[in-house]
Amino acid sequence: MKLPDFFEEDRLAVDAALERLLPAEETPPTSIHAAMRYSVFAGGKRIRPILCLEAARIFSEDVTPALHPASGIECIHTYSLIHDDLPALDNDDLRRGKPTCHKQFGEATAILAGDALLTLAFELVGGTPVDAERRVAMLMEVATAAGTVNGMVGGQMADIEAEGKRIGAKMLEYIHRSKTAALIRASVTAGAICAGAASKDVARLRKFGETIGWAFQVTDDILDVEESSAALGKTAGKDVAQQKATYPALYGLPRSHEIATELANKAIAALEPYADRASRLREIAEFLVLRRT
Repeated sequence: MKLPDFFEEDRLAVDAALERLLPAEETPPTSIHAAMRYSVFAGGKRIRPILCLEAARIFSEDVTPALHPASGIECIHTYSLIHDDLPALDNDDLRRGKPTCHKQFGEATAILAGDALLTLAFELVGGTPVDAERRVAMLMEVATAAGTVNGMVGGQMADIEAEGKRIGAKMLEYIHRSKTAALIRASVTAGAICAGAASKDVARLRKFGETIGWAFQVTDDILDVEESSAALGKTAGKDVAQQKATYPALYGLPRSHEIATELANKAIAALEPYADRASRLREIAEFLVLRRT
Protein backbone atom coordinates (compact mmCIF):
# COMPACT_ATOMS: atom_id res chain seq x y z
CA MET A 1 0.00 0.00 0.00
CA LYS A 2 1.34 3.45 -0.97
CA LEU A 3 2.25 5.84 1.80
CA PRO A 4 0.01 8.92 2.12
CA ASP A 5 1.30 11.87 0.08
CA PHE A 6 1.89 14.07 3.14
CA PHE A 7 3.95 11.37 4.85
CA GLU A 8 7.19 12.34 3.11
CA GLU A 9 6.74 15.98 4.10
CA ASP A 10 6.34 15.00 7.75
CA ARG A 11 9.21 12.52 7.58
CA LEU A 12 11.58 15.18 6.26
CA ALA A 13 10.51 17.58 9.02
CA VAL A 14 11.17 14.89 11.65
CA ASP A 15 14.55 14.00 10.13
CA ALA A 16 15.56 17.68 10.11
CA ALA A 17 14.57 18.00 13.77
CA LEU A 18 16.48 14.85 14.72
CA GLU A 19 19.52 16.09 12.80
CA ARG A 20 19.38 19.32 14.80
CA LEU A 21 18.57 17.84 18.21
CA LEU A 22 20.90 14.82 18.33
CA PRO A 23 24.53 15.43 19.36
CA ALA A 24 26.80 15.82 16.35
CA GLU A 25 28.96 12.83 15.47
CA GLU A 26 32.07 14.95 16.11
CA THR A 27 30.99 15.69 19.70
CA PRO A 28 33.03 13.67 22.24
CA PRO A 29 32.71 10.82 22.94
CA THR A 30 32.42 10.42 19.20
CA SER A 31 31.98 6.64 19.18
CA ILE A 32 28.67 6.65 21.03
CA HIS A 33 27.30 9.59 19.06
CA ALA A 34 28.21 7.82 15.83
CA ALA A 35 26.33 4.71 17.01
CA MET A 36 23.29 6.74 18.10
CA ARG A 37 23.08 8.54 14.78
CA TYR A 38 23.73 5.35 12.80
CA SER A 39 20.64 3.73 14.29
CA VAL A 40 18.41 6.81 14.30
CA PHE A 41 19.16 7.55 10.65
CA ALA A 42 19.09 3.94 9.45
CA GLY A 43 16.00 4.51 7.33
CA GLY A 44 12.94 4.20 9.55
CA LYS A 45 9.54 5.38 8.29
CA ARG A 46 9.11 7.67 11.37
CA ILE A 47 5.59 6.36 11.99
CA ARG A 48 5.51 7.30 15.68
CA PRO A 49 6.76 10.88 15.33
CA ILE A 50 4.46 11.44 12.36
CA LEU A 51 1.51 10.22 14.43
CA CYS A 52 2.58 12.77 17.04
CA LEU A 53 2.64 15.59 14.49
CA GLU A 54 -0.68 14.67 12.93
CA ALA A 55 -2.41 14.36 16.31
CA ALA A 56 -1.16 17.87 17.09
CA ARG A 57 -2.44 19.12 13.73
CA ILE A 58 -6.03 18.33 14.75
CA PHE A 59 -5.81 21.03 17.43
CA SER A 60 -3.28 23.54 16.05
CA GLU A 61 -2.10 24.79 12.66
CA ASP A 62 1.45 25.17 14.02
CA VAL A 63 2.86 21.73 14.85
CA THR A 64 6.48 22.93 15.15
CA PRO A 65 6.55 22.52 18.97
CA ALA A 66 5.44 18.89 18.55
CA LEU A 67 8.73 18.11 16.80
CA HIS A 68 10.32 17.91 20.27
CA PRO A 69 8.13 15.11 21.68
CA ALA A 70 8.05 13.51 18.23
CA SER A 71 11.85 13.36 18.14
CA GLY A 72 12.02 12.11 21.71
CA ILE A 73 9.60 9.29 20.97
CA GLU A 74 11.63 8.27 17.92
CA CYS A 75 14.71 8.12 20.16
CA ILE A 76 12.87 5.78 22.54
CA HIS A 77 11.72 3.61 19.64
CA THR A 78 15.26 3.43 18.25
CA TYR A 79 16.74 2.57 21.65
CA SER A 80 14.25 -0.29 21.96
CA LEU A 81 15.29 -1.65 18.55
CA ILE A 82 18.99 -1.47 19.39
CA HIS A 83 18.44 -3.43 22.60
CA ASP A 84 15.95 -5.86 21.00
CA ASP A 85 18.55 -6.85 18.42
CA LEU A 86 21.23 -7.71 21.00
CA PRO A 87 22.33 -11.37 21.34
CA ALA A 88 20.74 -11.60 24.81
CA LEU A 89 17.32 -10.71 23.36
CA ASP A 90 16.35 -11.29 19.70
CA ASN A 91 19.95 -11.82 18.48
CA ASP A 92 19.39 -10.22 15.08
CA ASP A 93 21.98 -9.16 12.54
CA LEU A 94 19.71 -7.05 10.31
CA ARG A 95 17.60 -3.97 10.99
CA ARG A 96 16.05 -1.77 8.30
CA GLY A 97 18.16 -3.60 5.74
CA LYS A 98 21.46 -2.72 7.46
CA PRO A 99 23.70 -4.40 10.06
CA THR A 100 22.29 -3.95 13.54
CA CYS A 101 23.99 -1.50 15.90
CA HIS A 102 25.88 -4.15 17.86
CA LYS A 103 27.13 -5.73 14.63
CA GLN A 104 28.41 -2.36 13.44
CA PHE A 105 29.83 -0.97 16.69
CA GLY A 106 30.05 -3.86 19.17
CA GLU A 107 27.74 -4.88 21.99
CA ALA A 108 29.05 -2.49 24.65
CA THR A 109 28.65 0.57 22.44
CA ALA A 110 25.21 -0.59 21.29
CA ILE A 111 23.99 -0.96 24.88
CA LEU A 112 25.25 2.51 25.79
CA ALA A 113 23.83 4.03 22.58
CA GLY A 114 20.41 2.69 23.54
CA ASP A 115 20.79 4.04 27.07
CA ALA A 116 21.83 7.43 25.70
CA LEU A 117 18.87 7.65 23.32
CA LEU A 118 16.41 6.85 26.11
CA THR A 119 17.94 9.55 28.30
CA LEU A 120 18.01 12.08 25.46
CA ALA A 121 14.33 11.40 24.77
CA PHE A 122 13.26 12.87 28.10
CA GLU A 123 15.53 15.87 27.59
CA LEU A 124 13.80 16.52 24.26
CA VAL A 125 10.25 16.08 25.58
CA GLY A 126 11.05 18.17 28.65
CA GLY A 127 12.47 20.91 26.43
CA THR A 128 9.34 21.31 24.31
CA PRO A 129 8.59 25.04 23.88
CA VAL A 130 5.14 24.96 25.52
CA ASP A 131 3.94 25.74 29.04
CA ALA A 132 5.20 23.68 31.99
CA GLU A 133 1.87 21.95 32.59
CA ARG A 134 1.85 20.50 29.10
CA ARG A 135 5.51 19.49 29.33
CA VAL A 136 4.84 17.56 32.54
CA ALA A 137 1.75 15.89 31.06
CA MET A 138 3.72 14.77 27.98
CA LEU A 139 6.56 13.46 30.13
CA MET A 140 4.12 11.39 32.17
CA GLU A 141 2.49 9.94 29.04
CA VAL A 142 5.82 9.02 27.45
CA ALA A 143 7.44 7.68 30.64
CA THR A 144 4.44 5.48 31.43
CA ALA A 145 4.33 4.13 27.89
CA ALA A 146 8.04 3.25 27.96
CA GLY A 147 7.97 1.61 31.39
CA THR A 148 7.03 -1.68 33.01
CA VAL A 149 3.40 -1.31 34.11
CA ASN A 150 1.38 -1.72 30.90
CA GLY A 151 4.32 -0.18 29.05
CA MET A 152 6.91 -1.17 26.47
CA VAL A 153 9.49 -2.73 28.80
CA GLY A 154 6.83 -4.69 30.64
CA GLY A 155 5.47 -5.98 27.35
CA GLN A 156 8.94 -6.96 26.18
CA MET A 157 9.54 -8.88 29.40
CA ALA A 158 6.22 -10.71 29.06
CA ASP A 159 7.07 -11.43 25.42
CA ILE A 160 10.36 -13.07 26.43
CA GLU A 161 8.71 -15.11 29.16
CA ALA A 162 6.03 -16.34 26.73
CA GLU A 163 8.52 -17.79 24.23
CA GLY A 164 7.93 -21.49 23.64
CA LYS A 165 4.80 -21.52 25.81
CA ARG A 166 1.12 -21.85 25.01
CA ILE A 167 -0.53 -18.63 26.15
CA GLY A 168 -4.12 -17.49 25.95
CA ALA A 169 -5.76 -14.57 24.19
CA LYS A 170 -5.66 -12.34 27.29
CA MET A 171 -1.88 -12.61 27.73
CA LEU A 172 -1.28 -12.18 24.00
CA GLU A 173 -3.35 -9.01 24.06
CA TYR A 174 -1.39 -7.73 27.07
CA ILE A 175 1.94 -8.33 25.31
CA HIS A 176 0.91 -6.56 22.14
CA ARG A 177 -0.80 -3.64 23.85
CA SER A 178 2.22 -3.11 26.08
CA LYS A 179 5.28 -3.77 23.95
CA THR A 180 4.04 -1.92 20.85
CA ALA A 181 0.72 -0.13 21.32
CA ALA A 182 1.82 1.78 24.43
CA LEU A 183 4.46 3.88 22.64
CA ILE A 184 2.16 4.48 19.68
CA ARG A 185 -0.52 5.61 22.15
CA ALA A 186 1.99 8.02 23.73
CA SER A 187 2.92 9.38 20.30
CA VAL A 188 -0.68 10.37 19.68
CA THR A 189 -1.45 11.71 23.15
CA ALA A 190 1.81 13.68 23.35
CA GLY A 191 0.96 15.41 20.09
CA ALA A 192 -2.55 16.25 21.29
CA ILE A 193 -1.30 17.54 24.64
CA CYS A 194 1.45 19.58 22.98
CA ALA A 195 -1.17 21.33 20.82
CA GLY A 196 -3.37 22.17 23.80
CA ALA A 197 -6.12 19.56 23.40
CA ALA A 198 -8.75 19.37 26.13
CA SER A 199 -8.70 16.38 28.48
CA LYS A 200 -11.71 14.76 26.79
CA ASP A 201 -9.91 14.99 23.44
CA VAL A 202 -6.71 13.53 24.89
CA ALA A 203 -8.77 10.61 26.23
CA ARG A 204 -10.35 10.05 22.82
CA LEU A 205 -6.97 10.18 21.08
CA ARG A 206 -5.55 7.82 23.70
CA LYS A 207 -8.18 5.26 22.74
CA PHE A 208 -7.33 5.73 19.06
CA GLY A 209 -3.58 5.37 19.65
CA GLU A 210 -3.88 2.29 21.85
CA THR A 211 -6.17 0.50 19.40
CA ILE A 212 -4.29 1.33 16.21
CA GLY A 213 -1.02 0.37 17.95
CA TRP A 214 -2.51 -3.00 18.80
CA ALA A 215 -3.63 -3.45 15.20
CA PHE A 216 -0.16 -2.44 14.01
CA GLN A 217 1.50 -5.21 16.04
CA VAL A 218 -1.00 -7.82 14.84
CA THR A 219 -0.15 -6.76 11.29
CA ASP A 220 3.56 -6.98 12.11
CA ASP A 221 3.00 -10.57 13.27
CA ILE A 222 1.29 -11.33 9.96
CA LEU A 223 4.04 -9.74 7.87
CA ASP A 224 6.70 -11.76 9.70
CA VAL A 225 5.02 -14.86 8.26
CA GLU A 226 4.04 -13.55 4.83
CA GLU A 227 6.92 -11.28 3.78
CA SER A 228 10.60 -11.81 2.97
CA SER A 229 13.56 -10.36 4.86
CA ALA A 230 14.28 -8.06 1.91
CA ALA A 231 10.74 -6.70 1.99
CA LEU A 232 10.68 -6.25 5.75
CA GLY A 233 14.19 -4.82 6.15
CA LYS A 234 14.75 -7.29 9.02
CA THR A 235 15.00 -11.03 9.37
CA ALA A 236 11.69 -12.65 8.42
CA GLY A 237 10.41 -15.74 10.21
CA LYS A 238 12.06 -14.86 13.52
CA ASP A 239 8.78 -15.16 15.40
CA VAL A 240 8.31 -18.77 14.39
CA ALA A 241 11.99 -19.63 14.90
CA GLN A 242 11.94 -18.19 18.42
CA GLN A 243 8.47 -19.58 19.17
CA LYS A 244 7.14 -16.10 19.89
CA ALA A 245 3.60 -15.44 21.08
CA THR A 246 1.87 -14.06 17.98
CA TYR A 247 -1.61 -13.75 16.55
CA PRO A 248 -0.94 -16.12 13.61
CA ALA A 249 0.39 -18.72 16.07
CA LEU A 250 -2.75 -18.50 18.22
CA TYR A 251 -5.46 -17.73 15.66
CA GLY A 252 -4.01 -18.57 12.24
CA LEU A 253 -3.47 -16.10 9.39
CA PRO A 254 -7.07 -15.63 8.15
CA ARG A 255 -8.43 -14.76 11.59
CA SER A 256 -5.39 -12.59 12.33
CA HIS A 257 -6.15 -10.51 9.23
CA GLU A 258 -9.73 -10.12 10.44
CA ILE A 259 -8.64 -9.05 13.93
CA ALA A 260 -6.25 -6.43 12.54
CA THR A 261 -9.00 -4.97 10.35
CA GLU A 262 -11.53 -4.98 13.19
CA LEU A 263 -9.11 -3.14 15.46
CA ALA A 264 -8.26 -0.59 12.76
CA ASN A 265 -11.94 0.14 12.14
CA LYS A 266 -12.50 0.58 15.88
CA ALA A 267 -9.56 2.99 16.10
CA ILE A 268 -10.71 5.03 13.11
CA ALA A 269 -14.20 5.31 14.58
CA ALA A 270 -12.70 7.19 17.55
CA LEU A 271 -11.69 9.97 15.13
CA GLU A 272 -15.23 10.64 13.87
CA PRO A 273 -15.81 13.77 16.02
CA TYR A 274 -12.89 15.50 14.25
CA ALA A 275 -14.17 14.92 10.70
CA ASP A 276 -11.76 16.36 8.10
CA ARG A 277 -9.36 17.64 10.75
CA ALA A 278 -8.35 14.02 11.39
CA SER A 279 -8.15 12.98 7.73
CA ARG A 280 -4.37 12.58 7.83
CA LEU A 281 -4.45 10.58 11.04
CA ARG A 282 -7.13 8.40 9.47
CA GLU A 283 -4.95 7.78 6.40
CA ILE A 284 -2.01 6.75 8.58
CA ALA A 285 -4.22 4.34 10.51
CA GLU A 286 -5.31 2.69 7.26
CA PHE A 287 -1.69 2.44 6.11
CA LEU A 288 -0.51 0.87 9.37
CA VAL A 289 -2.85 -2.07 9.01
CA LEU A 290 -3.06 -2.41 5.21
CA ARG A 291 0.62 -1.66 4.64
CA ARG A 292 2.56 -3.83 2.20
CA THR A 293 6.07 -3.21 0.90
